Amino acid sequence: MATTVIAPRQPCTCNHTHHHHHNNTQDAPPRRSPQKQFIVPPLSFQLVATGVYRSGYPLEINFPMLERLCLKTIIYLGDQDYLPENLAWCSSHNIKLYHYRQPAVREPFVSNDPTYISEALTILLDRRNHPVLVHSNKGKHRAGVLVGCMRRVLQGWSLAATHAEYGRYAGEKGEADLEFIELFNPELTYEEEWAPRWLREGPKKATGAIN
Repeated sequence: MATTVIAPRQPCTCNHTHHHHHNNTQDAPPRRSPQKQFIVPPLSFQLVATGVYRSGYPLEINFPMLERLCLKTIIYLGDQDYLPENLAWCSSHNIKLYHYRQPAVREPFVSNDPTYISEALTILLDRRNHPVLVHSNKGKHRAGVLVGCMRRVLQGWSLAATHAEYGRYAGEKGEADLEFIELFNPELTYEEEWAPRWLREGPKKATGAIN
């Protein structure tokens, strides 16, 4: 089952208004230089499409960089409990977390869960959830499967292009993942009013469906 954490409402301050005050500073004491803040992206961080990012597991050192994105949603594909400091950070920044407990497919008798992938794609199909960060532990295999299915199902990428992108992160491993991406053919519904602009053109039902 997916675990959803809904954070308390708190307005994002990314688009705040700057007020300029003109004061006489001739007699003012010298100001201390603000402490420099290093901007460190998470492992394997990349823009996937407008409003969608991917990465490995964010650490506290990555929070200042991620705050600049004004994220509304995080999708975590992994079988570990979400770190308490990450939960607190999501809560304090009004970020909704969807945690899909997908084990690593390289373990024996483990496969990608099509229900998880379908639910995650439905989240990506709604711009009200954007900006979204999709991440797994290292940002390679599990995040790569979701992004690969997004490329194939939602954007109509060729299989060769999808495999090439997956391979840039995961290397030569992941035959089961690539087979899953190739065969994955869900039926997804969405509200056309809120569909992302990067969604492929194709046959759609009046209600907004992809199959």
